[in-house]
Amino acid sequence: MCNGFTLQEALDILFDADDEYQAQVREIYIEPPEANILTDEDSGDEDGAGAIDNLTGRQLLARAEIRLENNDRIGDFSTLGNPLPPTKVIDQIPSISTDIDKFIIQNEKWVRNRQKPIPKWITGDFDDRVQSFPTPNYNHLSNMTPIELFELFLTDEIINLLVDETRNYTLFKNCNDQNITCNEIRCFIGILLLSGYNQVPSKRHYWEQDQDVHNVLVSNSMRRDRFFQIMKFIHCTDNNNLNANDKAWKLRNIMEKIKSRCIENFIPVQNINYDESMIKYFGRHSCKQFIRGKPIRFGYKMWCLNSADGYLINFDIYQGKLPNGKPNYENIFGKCTAPLIYFLENLPPEKRKLPFRVFCDNLFTSSNLLSFLRDRGYSGTGTIRENRLGKDFPLIGKKLFLKKQRGECASIIEKNDGIIYARWMDNSVVTAASSSIGVKPISYVQRYSQKEKKKISVPRPYMIGEYNKYMGGTDLMDQNIATYRISIRGKKWWWPIFTWLIDVSVNNAWVLQRKVKPNMPQLQFRREIVRNLLLKYGTKPKVGGRPSTSMSSVSCNRISDDIRYDGKNHLIIPTPEKKRKRCAGEGCSSSIRTMCEKCNVGLCIECFKIFHSVTY
Repeated sequence: MCNGFTLQEALDILFDADDEYQAQVREIYIEPPEANILTDEDSGDEDGAGAIDNLTGRQLLARAEIRLENNDRIGDFSTLGNPLPPTKVIDQIPSISTDIDKFIIQNEKWVRNRQKPIPKWITGDFDDRVQSFPTPNYNHLSNMTPIELFELFLTDEIINLLVDETRNYTLFKNCNDQNITCNEIRCFIGILLLSGYNQVPSKRHYWEQDQDVHNVLVSNSMRRDRFFQIMKFIHCTDNNNLNANDKAWKLRNIMEKIKSRCIENFIPVQNINYDESMIKYFGRHSCKQFIRGKPIRFGYKMWCLNSADGYLINFDIYQGKLPNGKPNYENIFGKCTAPLIYFLENLPPEKRKLPFRVFCDNLFTSSNLLSFLRDRGYSGTGTIRENRLGKDFPLIGKKLFLKKQRGECASIIEKNDGIIYARWMDNSVVTAASSSIGVKPISYVQRYSQKEKKKISVPRPYMIGEYNKYMGGTDLMDQNIATYRISIRGKKWWWPIFTWLIDVSVNNAWVLQRKVKPNMPQLQFRREIVRNLLLKYGTKPKVGGRPSTSMSSVSCNRISDDIRYDGKNHLIIPTPEKKRKRCAGEGCSSSIRTMCEKCNVGLCIECFKIFHSVTY
């Protein structure tokens, strides 16, 4: 079968074209589909023959060609003439006018005019094609504190958004206005961050009076019921402005604002990588994914563009298709890779023109992507899957390459696209492609040899070494977030994404902090942010709540019976600062200035002995 496209692809092309182009089409000729059933019955009603809605699945997958009025054939699969590749048809579809900047227009033009020439394979290697890159300047960060770096991402604008939408949501639910303030939202976020490194069985335990779980900083900054109230009503978007095309509309406002802050505060570095990140979620939602073999198998998938040190530059949630996506991008690069093009387009002009080196794994890498990055002035490198190499790929097949010794390498260059492909034997066969990084110089890595029972040096191509060095930015970000991930859980489907956005803001702020203070650990960085938020914006309760009772007290007292009746070290002492306390003795209502040192409850002299004596 010669090259061409299916009837379904031909129909999609015509539906996307304008009326002028459709008027030039005389007919669509389809090749008879291959028979897959043995029967004498017709596959459809003859009365509906020729109607698009009545075509069978086998007919839609059959090869087709479009014949124009001038007798030109598009997608010709006949044995006469030279068949045109499917992507050639896109050239003849008029471009859609747009007001976006010149870079995006050039990208769309490249996609429309993308042709797949006949591969021309040559042997050889790349010279050093790495372009010079400006040295990152972090001087303006040297005098900034952790809270100031954190507020570069979680700005006053975002805090005000949360306050306004939270108050709107209370009215939407026909509840009284809770009069939530900006300081309370900051204190609320501080408690969430504290739960990442100071975990208790449930969020209620932060306000418990028992010494083993009680947190003075939390209880003195916000009352328990007020925290639960904010958590119940907190919102990011007006429920009256529903966007049916965006499954993440509940968080779109805050996501876009944090995205813009991540891009604005990104200090360009040459090596960036594009990968997926998972946010743990076990509930029900159409965006939830399952990926076998991942550390987080169930949850939301985020497309992430990171620097090699873990800084998150741009991101978006996977929901089957992008709300504002362009079909041409997805047709050429695929749904998984198209967000990378949008991320590059969203960079400001002064950063977009820099010669970045983009690394991605085999889920995203293709010859189309590497050619696009090269034509835009970027370098592209990544591992590539076997089914994307084509049937005419000249290197020895993967199954035969498995028989070679560890460290064997073979490479080939596709001259038209300017891409080098390398196949290397490690523990398994690794195939990589690059538009700028070659095979040499060869480096050596240590591997354990089962045959020799010791570690041996294995030669490794330069391309593979650079890929291993700079590909792990997204994984490093995931590791940083997972170390002190917010542990307070909610019942709303968007809560895991909301807390992930806060953790990402801390991660980016910490990455910037390490550029000027490389010895500050993440735990210390987070603790300084939490202490600043709770001490600066917290409000100490005016009146204490009712003391909780101990589960191990028969008399329903807040002191455990094991401590109350042990008969050891119970001493009567004055209360702190001579302040009066209510006597804990049963039936005693006196207000006294004496207490038990061990039980830490007020007791008058008359009740002291009775309180510590078993009476049942």
